[in-house]
Amino acid sequence: MTTDLKLALARRDFLRLAGAGLAVMPMASMDSVSAFADGETWNGLKDAILINNLGGISNPNVRLANFQKKKETGNPVMAKAGISLDERALEDMIASGTTAINMTLGYVSGDMDPFAYSVQEIANWNRRIRRYDNKLLKVWSAADIRRAKAEGKVGIIMGFQNAAMMGDDAARADTFAGLGVKIIQLTYNVRNQIGDGSMEAENKGLTDFGREVVERLNDARVAVDLSHSGEQTCLDAVRASKAPICISHTGCRALANLPRNKTDEELRLVAERGGVVGIYFMPFLKEDSFPNAMDVVLHIEHAIKVCGEDHVGIGTDGGTTAVDDLEGYRAVIDNEIKRRQAAGISAKGEKPGVVPFIPDLQGPGQFQKLADMMLARGHSTARIEKVLGLNFLRYYENIWGE
Repeated sequence: MTTDLKLALARRDFLRLAGAGLAVMPMASMDSVSAFADGETWNGLKDAILINNLGGISNPNVRLANFQKKKETGNPVMAKAGISLDERALEDMIASGTTAINMTLGYVSGDMDPFAYSVQEIANWNRRIRRYDNKLLKVWSAADIRRAKAEGKVGIIMGFQNAAMMGDDAARADTFAGLGVKIIQLTYNVRNQIGDGSMEAENKGLTDFGREVVERLNDARVAVDLSHSGEQTCLDAVRASKAPICISHTGCRALANLPRNKTDEELRLVAERGGVVGIYFMPFLKEDSFPNAMDVVLHIEHAIKVCGEDHVGIGTDGGTTAVDDLEGYRAVIDNEIKRRQAAGISAKGEKPGVVPFIPDLQGPGQFQKLADMMLARGHSTARIEKVLGLNFLRYYENIWGE
């Protein structure tokens, strides 16, 4: 197996793990979710526009069952989940209050052809959306997000987490825009032809070709995403872009000095240029890698302090379906961490025992709990609504049009 293929498999499986949740209580509906610390419940979720600006829809229990089955045969390393998009995952996503979600598809890493693979992935997701058209709709404009809310569906925002599929032709931005890709992240963790990712120690910044890509994405009205980028690449791209950019999913470096988090300089510049920063529900929120729900709130509050309340949102980097057997699932996670370490791609903050989600902020009630916690800490309804989705909705109206 080549290093690139190991990287692709590890990345793919880690994303699936990140889509998992933790069942702490039955959550058949939003009405069954109790308020944070038995305090006041924020009652606005039913009517709120809730945009998860990086997430997934999957049932992690399919992955767990496959792993356990493979373990019985003595080969757990090869356990694969596939796309575990089933009725439970869809119902949980709707029950969570999610209006729209930036869904990662296309090439991220590996030895497949980035362009061909990404086009095929778009076709695959078009087929899934048609299959579940009673619950999903494809987002082409900000109006489709409002339509999803009105129809009780989840809007699927097609997005890339690497722009390597541009090859050496920036005009491919027009091709992907025509296929309905609405947001493109310039790099993943490593260097590509556009710039350096967050794991590159040299931190070289945006390339000349990267500037061409940013310009074409602006012209095609595709949102530019600087998550996973190196610090200099982020700063360069924000300054080069004619339109506001976003960081769909990150944390604050000031609170947890880890490469995947953004510095105050990056956060402030994004906000000053009209962009929005999404805070994730990931282990990188704490340097010891064992964050909880309060750490999510603290990162949101720090981002608000730096950026202002009109420039902060959420991008969980996960899903909403709970794991039925957490202890069993820990074996899946630990196995995956070992694979990532062996492949040399494990990021600082990943280690056995650390799950790629926030254990006490998962399941369909995750956004209700977050809102309750913010309310308990004195945040107004208006601010909670902005963080949950209105800020990203305004951003997309600016980029895509209403």
